[in-house]
This record gives sequence, C-alpha cells and structure tokens, in this order.
Amino acid sequence: MKLEHIKYIYFLGIGGIGMSALAKYFHRLGKQVSGYDKTPSAITAGLQELGIAICFSEDVRIVQDFNPDETLVVLTPAVPKDHAQWNYFLTHKYQIMKRAEVLGLITQDTFCFAVAGTHGKTTTSAILGHILYTAKTDVTAFVGGIVEQYGSNLIGTGTTVTVVEADEFDRSFLKLSPDLLCVTSVDADHLDIYGTAENIAEGFNQFAEKVAADKRFVAKGIPIAGHTISSTESADVSATNIRIENGNYVFDVRYFEEEIRDLEFGLPGRHNLSNALTALAMAKAYGIANADIKLALKSFRGIERRFSQVYKSDERVYIDDYAHHPTEIAAVHQALRELYPNDRILAIFQPHLFSRTQDFGADFAKALSAFDEVALLEIYPARELPIAGITSSWLLSQMENKQAVLIEKSAILETIRQSKARIVLTIGAGDIGVLVSDIKKMLHGSE
Repeated sequence: MKLEHIKYIYFLGIGGIGMSALAKYFHRLGKQVSGYDKTPSAITAGLQELGIAICFSEDVRIVQDFNPDETLVVLTPAVPKDHAQWNYFLTHKYQIMKRAEVLGLITQDTFCFAVAGTHGKTTTSAILGHILYTAKTDVTAFVGGIVEQYGSNLIGTGTTVTVVEADEFDRSFLKLSPDLLCVTSVDADHLDIYGTAENIAEGFNQFAEKVAADKRFVAKGIPIAGHTISSTESADVSATNIRIENGNYVFDVRYFEEEIRDLEFGLPGRHNLSNALTALAMAKAYGIANADIKLALKSFRGIERRFSQVYKSDERVYIDDYAHHPTEIAAVHQALRELYPNDRILAIFQPHLFSRTQDFGADFAKALSAFDEVALLEIYPARELPIAGITSSWLLSQMENKQAVLIEKSAILETIRQSKARIVLTIGAGDIGVLVSDIKKMLHGSE
C-alpha cells in the first residue's frame, strides 16, 4: 500500500499518545484525518483544536461515508475485538493497519533513526529530535510523550528524516525500516507477549539486525554487536569528568577518538545522562555539528511525566514520573537521592497491569522499599482482566518498608498533607497522571 493513494485516515483509539502523533502528522500532510476514542481527554481536545473530528461513540453511521479504496484505518491494541466500528471496517474490507505498521510505511521513505530499549525510548527520542531540529534538519520526531518546549508529541515538520520509538511491545519494532538505531536497555518486560526474558532478548537482536553493526549504538553490557555507550565506564562513546553545577550535569564526552568538552544537560539521573549520550552519538553519526548538539542538550527541558518538577518551594518539592517498571523506579530514586540526599521522600505508586505486577512483584517491592514512605494505589488494569491473587495488597505484603500503606485515590491529598516528607513523588503509567494538577493546587494552597 502507498500512503499517497490514501485520502482518509481514521484512527481507532486516536487519543493514545502514539496514535495522536500520527494523526497530527497526517493532518499536516493534508490527509482528511478523524477518529474514535472512548473518552475525551487533553489529547483529544488538542486534536479537535486542529480541526480533526473525533467521535466518542461506536456508532457505525459515523464512518459509513468513507470510501474503502481511499481510506486507511489505524488500530491500537487497546480497542476491544467487539468494537462496532472495527467490525464494520472488517466486514466492508477496509484497509486496517496497526500503528507500528503505519510507522513502518513512513520509515521506508525517510532516513529513519529508530530508538529501542525497555527503558529510555521516549526521552532519547525527544533529545535526538530536539538536536536534529536545532540543527535545522528536515525532521519529524514521533515521541511517546509531550515534549515540554514543543508542547507536543511531534518535533518538527520534516518529510525526509524521522525519529521513531522502536516499541518492543507486540514485536512492533520489527515493522520499522531504520537507517541508524540504538538499544538503550534490554530488560524483562511484556512477558504476556514474549513469555521469557530470553525471548525478549532475541526480539531485540532481530530488530538490531535490520542494520549493519556499524549503524547501531548499544548500551554497554547488552549482548548486541554495535558501538557501545556508557555514562559510567569506558566505551566507544562515554561520559567523563561528570559534575553537577547549579543543578545541571556538566560533563565531557569521548566520542571514539574525539573529545567534546563541557556539555551541559538539565535532566537529573544517570539514566537521563545515558539517554543524552545516546542521542548525541546518533546525531554525530549523522553529521550534526558539535555546536548544535551542545546548544540542544543545554536547552532541552524534558518531557511531561518524565521526572517533571511540578512544584517546588522551601517546604515541599513535587515530582511526577511515568515509571512503571522496577528498573525505572530505581532510576528515579537514584536521581532524587542525587539531588536531595538529605530529604525524606514519599512515593505514591500506581502499579500498571496485573501481569507486570505478577512478573516483577519482588523487584517492585525492592525498588519501592528504598523510599522513606510509600503509598500504593490499586493496580491499573489497562487492557487486562484481573489475575487471581495479584493485587496491591499482595505487593504490599512483599515490601520491607514499614512506612508503606495501601490507599484509595481519593486519599492521596490527605496522605500528602499528613506526610513528613519534603519530596513528594507520584509514579505510574495508569491514570495517576490526571491527579497531578490537583496535587499541585493543594501544595500551592497549603503554603
């Protein structure tokens, strides 16, 4: 299928962060874009402001005027199989593709930077997109989060260069056609799809083999051939002379035989420093000048819900983060301890998926127990049905932290009021993010 032959594009699940980026992209290209989502949100409101029609009903009469020969239907896995519009499209022989397949089509006709990894995809993609845009590259970067200084999950309006997150879920990254790629991390996750950690590793190997080894940048320690990257030890691309000045990282970079001195980067945490290094390496491989890279790293402001500093005063600091895997939670803890070594931390965590909680219960318990105080919400199910015995109470029972409790969402504000912690952290990939503004208002009003 050729995208130039498509006139109408209809998104089933248009309010998702990845789906909405594609909707904006095709809207910019002049396609007639519309879609369905279950509930209104800030994302759907933003799309409607662009003139994209969105329905919140499965009524098939809304889609009956689309010509099957000129229409592409883009589907998210979150849409249930009994969805009325989906079944209408199936019955009437419309062209239906998953989001990853559509990204695959786009990357066939562009120079594609593909960013893979169990953790770090979104931040690395955003940094790389910002570097390329700063250097006036004809780029569009598809980012799985809202990039602060762009207010969008798209960076740029280019048509010849793309930056995409190579998502391992459902083996989606195998649909892409990368020219340069990186692998930031390989951790056990999505075991409902892969079954074993070995299968996940094999999936990443299959993805990496889409390009020659000299077109890959891989975090040191991952058993995939390619140029190595590390923020902690010697590698082909490594950070040296790392220090913190005025709350920012300042560091030098050894890029093969070249030394780049005195780079500045504002996102806390060694994991974010690794993300910046990876983006730098890919940009350098493409030919971006050091001056543009330095300027972009210094000016990058981050992504919503990725260690977002929502509120700060002498009395309280509030950070919100999307972390939903034990490794990510541990990385957030490391960043907080580096910034606030003597302050008490309250972590409010909403587990995401019954299967992930079951698979990594002991690891979650260990990572969460490192905080001074912990408040657990019930598990956010997303696309899953409950698993017998897998609850937040079960997770709580595995934790060593005696300052850990189970609470309802309605009790979050009071929990924060009663806490003695200076640092308040909300973490999770479910709907905990919608409470951020209420927490901010409460903190602002209490001081």
